[in-house]
Amino acid sequence: MAEPRFLPLPDVATELNVSESQVYHMVRSGELPAIKIGGRGQWRVERVRLEQYIEQKYAETAAWVAENPLVTPDHE
Repeated sequence: MAEPRFLPLPDVATELNVSESQVYHMVRSGELPAIKIGGRGQWRVERVRLEQYIEQKYAETAAWVAENPLVTPDHE
């Protein structure tokens, strides 16, 4: 069985291991692309967009690490 193309916010929260309110804020702020569907306007995140978001966060983290090297005391 194929994975669903669109995920509800609780499933996105589970994937990212964060709270549903954090995912809702990410969607509402535009940080994480999503669509509203149905008569009740339920949010859905396309799986491919979630994977792109995760890759973007890896790249941002790698850049941050490069710009902020870990400083450890000398062990001489």
